[in-house]
Amino acid sequence: MSLEILEQLEAKVQMAVDTISLLQMEIEELKEKNETLGRESDTVRESRDALEQENARLKADQEAWQQRIAVCLARLKKLNNKKQSLQALFFYQRFTVTRYR
Repeated sequence: MSLEILEQLEAKVQMAVDTISLLQMEIEELKEKNETLGRESDTVRESRDALEQENARLKADQEAWQQRIAVCLARLKKLNNKKQSLQALFFYQRFTVTRYR
């Protein structure tokens, strides 16, 4: 009877050792996967940082262009107002000249 109990105990110990070995292999695999994911995460973070910098630069460029366009539009409006004033003056002069002829 004690031999049978020892054999059962030995079988349980062997099962425990096998389970521990399998768990250790799984732990190693998970460590490797974790390291790989960590490297990938670093790469993604670096890419995100680069994209954020590029985005900030592009927004600054856009703002500069919008300011330039606003200045150009203001100049065009000024020119258009001068043109309309000159046209009105020309019309007035033409009207006055033809009126008194």
